[in-house]
Amino acid sequence: MTTQTKCTRRKLSLLELAGELDNVAKACRIMGYSRTQFYEIRRQYQTYGSAGLMDKLAGAPSPHPNRIPEEIEIKVVEMTLQRPTYGAARISNQLRLAQVQVSAGGVRNVWLRNNLESRLKRLLALEKRHQEEGFLLNEEQIRLLEKNSPEFRERHVESSRPGELLSQDSFLVGCLKGIGRVYMQAVVDVYCSFGFAKLYTSKLPVTTVDVLNDRALPFYDEQGLKVEAVLTDNGREYCGREDRHPYELFLGLEEIDHRRTKVRHPQTNGFVERFHKTLLDEHFRIMGRTKFYDSVEEMQLDLDEFMEHYNWERSHMGYRLKGLTPGAKMREYLQTGGEAQEAA
Repeated sequence: MTTQTKCTRRKLSLLELAGELDNVAKACRIMGYSRTQFYEIRRQYQTYGSAGLMDKLAGAPSPHPNRIPEEIEIKVVEMTLQRPTYGAARISNQLRLAQVQVSAGGVRNVWLRNNLESRLKRLLALEKRHQEEGFLLNEEQIRLLEKNSPEFRERHVESSRPGELLSQDSFLVGCLKGIGRVYMQAVVDVYCSFGFAKLYTSKLPVTTVDVLNDRALPFYDEQGLKVEAVLTDNGREYCGREDRHPYELFLGLEEIDHRRTKVRHPQTNGFVERFHKTLLDEHFRIMGRTKFYDSVEEMQLDLDEFMEHYNWERSHMGYRLKGLTPGAKMREYLQTGGEAQEAA
């Protein structure tokens, strides 16, 4: 006798005993069932007969009836690779615009089946497909891969020693009451992120020359270092006819090579852009809430104090410095004559 048969006979005995005693509660106590179970057993017996008393055995799970069709899943994957940083809800909305109906939960399930559930996995999948199939990437995909994948990213702007390449840019600090707009000219050494900053009330070519002539070049002369090149964007304060533009004339007199960033690619000058963000977050936004300035000269004094801290006391988390200060990195080069750099 099988277990199923025994279980069926026991349930039949429960029903027969309840009929003989005419007392459901007493029959359930004797047989070890609850009243709820009794009424369920009786309902199954009345509906399906003896077959309804058999226990249902767990079998192999059947395919989910609500799983999205394969052709829609392909479209979800394609849209995901086109927009790898979009969330599931946004992918769903984007597909809906293309007349493809799929919920955010459905998109998420497709990601789980195709190992695309995290942003990093989606970016890696995009890069892998590009390497295998060689399809053309759009501008947004290139930007995302450059930002998130070190292996795909274009070669960094490189410098083998202090002064070999300086990065320069202008930055609008804000408006000073009674004075007007205040601009900052910033210069950063690509080798060690050593920085120079000076404030002005205009953004003219003469100010771009002044920060080099007054701050940067004298410092490198003191260290016995030669400034070989300066990288800037294509703004009018930096670019013009070489025989007339003040900035171009100055670099020519100092025998400094002028390099320009690629048009519409500000990340090329990322060193100084990141320098701007550091000054904005750690200096200007803090001082602007704790002190009222009457003049640019007063602002410059506090900026000079912060630059001392930035260059000589503040640890830098960039991949070149790895926790050192810019001044320590430069000092290390001067003391070793570049031997540590060559060994690396």
